[in-house]
Amino acid sequence: MIVVTGATGGLGGTTVEHLLKRVPADRIGVSVRDPARARHFADRGVHVRQGTYEDPDALRASFAGAEQVLLVSGNDPHADMVALHRNAVEAAVAAGARRILYTSQQGAVPGNPYGPSGIRIATEALLGDSGVAWTALRNGAYGPLDQVLGPWQRTGVIAQPQDGPVPYTDRSDIAEAIAVVLAGDRAFDGPVDLTAPNAVTFGDVAKTASDLTGRPVERVVLDDERWLADQVAIGVPEQMARLMLTWYQAARAGHFAETGPLLAELLGRNPRTVAERLAAHIAV
Repeated sequence: MIVVTGATGGLGGTTVEHLLKRVPADRIGVSVRDPARARHFADRGVHVRQGTYEDPDALRASFAGAEQVLLVSGNDPHADMVALHRNAVEAAVAAGARRILYTSQQGAVPGNPYGPSGIRIATEALLGDSGVAWTALRNGAYGPLDQVLGPWQRTGVIAQPQDGPVPYTDRSDIAEAIAVVLAGDRAFDGPVDLTAPNAVTFGDVAKTASDLTGRPVERVVLDDERWLADQVAIGVPEQMARLMLTWYQAARAGHFAETGPLLAELLGRNPRTVAERLAAHIAV
């Protein structure tokens, strides 16, 4: 049995879809806050169970019979995510799971200024102390490119703070690779990186976008404080904007620059490139 948390979200749900192509549905379970939202999985034979990181007893019950548990990292900026992840790890151990997998983040190392890095580091430490086998899937940045780049198609400008090289990775590629790991016989112990093979800057992306569209796309570097003020002015909560700024600061410091071959090895093909993703977005 493989139990996946967060299965009504983007990464968790896509991982389950890929798992269904590899293992029988009755070997898959999902632990979700609202089972009604996972009915499409239940209709296909997946075990749908109610569980949340806030409720250790329900969570432990939702993990019953699991050989492997995939913990999708929580992202509530107002919650004590380390404590909630501790609940999840302890519930998986109590349920008898033989391996816990956790969706961590590329560059989850001390000194990374990106806010959530501290949560990822602390959760990996919890896994290391859990007494069971564990894998930290340090995923490359997989957010939608339009969120990362801003309205460049309309403005012809990528106007963001100073950045650095980042291997922007397709979320579906990561989900497929996670499913391969869960369904396969190859064990991965400790942290492993799942990233696209090439790290690019916004300058690189602007050139690619120019080539694809046949019109100039300019890269404009915004001062950090100006960018913060602009974000707040358009309605982004200041706390959220400041959190995002730490991501740019981490990128410019090189914390996301490293790439690795594992994602391509697991997929058995080249992961989608930024150019391919931009081209698909432009086509839409």
